[in-house]
Amino acid sequence: MPRLPALLIATALLTAALPARSEDWLEFRGPGGASRVKEGSLPVELSAADVRWSADLPGRGLSGVLVVGDRAFVTTSDGPTQDRLHLVCLSTSTGKILWDRQVWATGRTMCHSKTSVAAPTPCSDGKHVYAIFSSNDLVCFDLDGNLQWLRGITYDYPNVSNSLGMASSLLVTADTVIVPVENDSESYSLGIDAATGVNRWRLDRPKGANWTSPVILAPGLVALQSKTGIEAIRATDGSTAWSYTDGADTVSSSALSDGVLYVPSNGITALTLDPADPAKQPTQAWRENTLSPATASCVVAGDALYTINGAGVLTAGDRATGKRRWQLRIEGPYSGTPVTDGKHLWAVNEAGLVRVVELGEKEGKVVATLDLGDEILCSPAAADGALYVRSNTKLHKIGR
Repeated sequence: MPRLPALLIATALLTAALPARSEDWLEFRGPGGASRVKEGSLPVELSAADVRWSADLPGRGLSGVLVVGDRAFVTTSDGPTQDRLHLVCLSTSTGKILWDRQVWATGRTMCHSKTSVAAPTPCSDGKHVYAIFSSNDLVCFDLDGNLQWLRGITYDYPNVSNSLGMASSLLVTADTVIVPVENDSESYSLGIDAATGVNRWRLDRPKGANWTSPVILAPGLVALQSKTGIEAIRATDGSTAWSYTDGADTVSSSALSDGVLYVPSNGITALTLDPADPAKQPTQAWRENTLSPATASCVVAGDALYTINGAGVLTAGDRATGKRRWQLRIEGPYSGTPVTDGKHLWAVNEAGLVRVVELGEKEGKVVATLDLGDEILCSPAAADGALYVRSNTKLHKIGR
């Protein structure tokens, strides 16, 4: 396969596509980055019969799954140095691969053996899929697999250095793809024109390995997280709306719910946004160090929020005060962020055990366990009453 240039703009017209539906899963942690689904939409009692299908994937990868209509999308990489990059489209009804598009990596593919060049989760606007790889190769395809453009970002910014591999996921808002490339050397974030792949802006960012993903605070307003804290950035021009400078985690990401941003900072710090203008400096509602997450990001449901620590302990905290309500050991470790409907929580540990936890006011209780027999390091996706869980080499669909 010939190597493609750093920037290729497709001359064909963009193909028509159905608009995104409310139940589609278009980004890391789903709509709004909230890891939320409708109450009662996922099965609570699980058995092996609930695995609708398991599909073999070309190559390996840890990126989360996107679901757009009747199609699921994942990225993988293969080859001795993981330099062959794939965007794979599967049928959600059968698990059959509908198409597999491949490009060569143009940047560094060195990463830790536990992770993959295909670690960042892609995103979609319902008509196109935008995907980035640890090699800093960024591609845009329509839903039928037609290439719209690609960028070999390392050609423009060659000094990216992170020997463990990159994993920050993409977002698209205000016709701008938000691309965090934060690392130990040339650390930056980009705002990319979604239609052309050309830079709208570039921001220097704190130097330091960072695997967190951005969060949309409001249409056109995005929170970028780093070791120094949070910056709220206007997507159209990259200008800063406000900053929080008390530091933040570089692994687990912030979560937004009902106008409050829950930041993994000194445990969890709750920042209340101005409902009339989210671009104004927020106020700190509370801070609670007993809610510290590990790799998985926190999730929020009802009047509680939930974190999983490095020992595999699920902690429920009060949303109004941050005070701990209860704890439950659910046998970790967990790399992926769980999904919740407010009444139950679906968490998948690294050994491939899917646990359904009933979320009570005073205690949590494991009510179902399903063993996928597969190492799972990514965050599950949920759409149309099913849970999509991918391992390095397979994609599983779980649902009634």
